[in-house]
Amino acid sequence: MTNNKKPHKRSLQELTRATVGGVLIAAAFTLQCSGAMAAEDLREARPESVGMSSERLQRIDDYFQRFVDAKQIAGAVSLVARHGKVVHLSAVGWNNREQNMPMTTDAIFYLASMTKPIVSAALMMLFEEGRFRLDDPISEWIPEYADHQVRVNDGARASNVAQARPVTIRHVLTHTSGLSLDPDGMGLTEEEQRWVSNNGEAFATLGERIARAAIIPAAFHPGEQWQYGASTDYVAILVEKISGQSIDQFLRERIFEPLQMHDTFYNIPRDKVSRVAAIYRPTANGESELQQAAAFEEPSTYFPGVAGLNSTASDYIRFAQMIANGGELNGVRLLGRMTVELMISNHTGDKDVYVRGPGFGFGLGFGVLVDPTLSYDTASPGSYGWGGAYGTLYYADPVEDLIGLMFIQLPGHAPLNIRQRFTNVVSQSVIDGGGTPNPKVQGYGIER
Repeated sequence: MTNNKKPHKRSLQELTRATVGGVLIAAAFTLQCSGAMAAEDLREARPESVGMSSERLQRIDDYFQRFVDAKQIAGAVSLVARHGKVVHLSAVGWNNREQNMPMTTDAIFYLASMTKPIVSAALMMLFEEGRFRLDDPISEWIPEYADHQVRVNDGARASNVAQARPVTIRHVLTHTSGLSLDPDGMGLTEEEQRWVSNNGEAFATLGERIARAAIIPAAFHPGEQWQYGASTDYVAILVEKISGQSIDQFLRERIFEPLQMHDTFYNIPRDKVSRVAAIYRPTANGESELQQAAAFEEPSTYFPGVAGLNSTASDYIRFAQMIANGGELNGVRLLGRMTVELMISNHTGDKDVYVRGPGFGFGLGFGVLVDPTLSYDTASPGSYGWGGAYGTLYYADPVEDLIGLMFIQLPGHAPLNIRQRFTNVVSQSVIDGGGTPNPKVQGYGIER
């Protein structure tokens, strides 16, 4: 039976522990004043102290509550930080609507493609060690991709030709590689299709799948188009090949543990499953219904680069703030400032980054806002970030020194335009006289 009662949202001072359906949970709250916070060593501040409005930040909760009331989403968590201080952390709606479990700020969400910036940052950490150049061919580490083929259409006929240039590390970081793990429509024989699909059985590791997929021709010559797809899987394998560690181990040891991201995993531990947000799907009448409730899954050894990570708002802000700070957080430096500037610069010219929408280019793992006048977002030139297919979004505005995070679990959310409007609801809460005179980090090609 569907629950129609709204969950009560409590202020920070009213924060208590409650038991619902036998599960101990934390009540949802909005951070509008000082107090204890899940991200214990992240600084927090009154919004007005960093040029933001407490009253206007409340509109973020109102925004998501409208979708909850219409049953279009079950619940949401949002976080806003400015000048390195968190001014808003809030949960509205339900973690699991059918079980009357309110959403909490420590809920764990499936990130989907918000995995990509983290995996890309991992490879750039190896770049800083002098392990490769951006324009080195990936075949130096994945030899199956030497002399790779490209599928081209010549009138009514399609054929394979030799690639015009090697696929490079820059190509896979920028989604201009043309590579795919999907054999459909690529002219493979039935035997070849069975080979690359492992006869329909799951692959034990991403590396095995990548090696077999080398017989799939690219969709275009490297560097000639922008195509969203499997490129970041190759980034993950490059991390593994170059470092000698699995991407899971590398991320844990080199990023998550140093940044104290204790709730970010490929494989969610059994004792944290009760905090995992249920996944919903749209219905024909415009509402949403339960697709998948939280449940423990046996650990996998298949670690994608394109997706796969799970995290919380309080964890992801640590990664986001590290990038915004030029590679450092709380005295822990993972990347150099110049490397971060290179990553959040547009490397794709005027190619259509259709997933993010008009006005965007793409850097080394991040979408980059080039022309705000063409964009759906209210953000400054040079703003960057990425989202996930299940409704997560991360963006940072380096001119305003502003970060916004939103988390929902709704594949098929596109008709709601819920992510596109989020940046507008965040930006309207900025009330000071102007942007940061000297942004801490801002990509190349953007006027300072």
